[in-house]
Amino acid sequence: MTETVDRSLNDTLAQELYEALREGRTVEPLIARHPQLTVDDAYAISLGALEKRKADGERVIGKKIGVTSKAVQDMLGVHQPDFGFLTDRMFVEGDIDVKANGLIQPRAEAEIGFILKDQLKGPGVTADQVIAATEAIVPCFEIVDSRIRDWKIGIVDTVADNASCGVYVLGEARADPRAHDLPNLHVTVTKNGQPLSEGYGHAVQGSPAEAVAWLANTLGAYGVTLDAGDVILSGSLVPLEPAKAGDVFEMQLHGVGACTARFV
Repeated sequence: MTETVDRSLNDTLAQELYEALREGRTVEPLIARHPQLTVDDAYAISLGALEKRKADGERVIGKKIGVTSKAVQDMLGVHQPDFGFLTDRMFVEGDIDVKANGLIQPRAEAEIGFILKDQLKGPGVTADQVIAATEAIVPCFEIVDSRIRDWKIGIVDTVADNASCGVYVLGEARADPRAHDLPNLHVTVTKNGQPLSEGYGHAVQGSPAEAVAWLANTLGAYGVTLDAGDVILSGSLVPLEPAKAGDVFEMQLHGVGACTARFV
């Protein structure tokens, strides 16, 4: 296939995923229909859909890394991390309205968020540089969602679909990362008042700071930086859990603070 045809296909798939997002519906897996697609193609598709969202008035306020822990990789059958963008419309304060937020098949995951005070530009970013560039860490829930039917995703599908991101919620607590042993930060999660799961910071590439460094270096290869003021989601510490209206998830990032994701 020629480069021109590839670009045309990527543009077509970007439009398809953009429309699926806006209409709250799924599409058939991309890689099943177009096995020639690469991760570079997937990223081009993701950027194409993002440009359409920006044309609608959305603003990029952060980035995310996903599929970092073995628990999530085994669950999804995707054995390398993915990456995507956060926009202002993806940040939810208060209750998550499943319909109003356009969620299709949401799943909740507990994460450590990083709020940056300095830019990080790969390649060559280290975990120590991530910590130095971070203003605060924050407990958060990412509500992942997939525009790919039945979550039948490979790495190409999830990267193309903005790393299967839906919305995210931040807890009120802010903590200095230098004051904590990030790999051993402990999270416990409840669903509707019942214990659900627990995990540690080392679940994501040995340390959430290592995961953010990976993201900076991976995006750096595409000329994208992690910027001052960005919120960076470092990946789930626990298995993903399906969510529906009426569900309430609570996480405790021990020594830091709590976060609640309430679905209505």
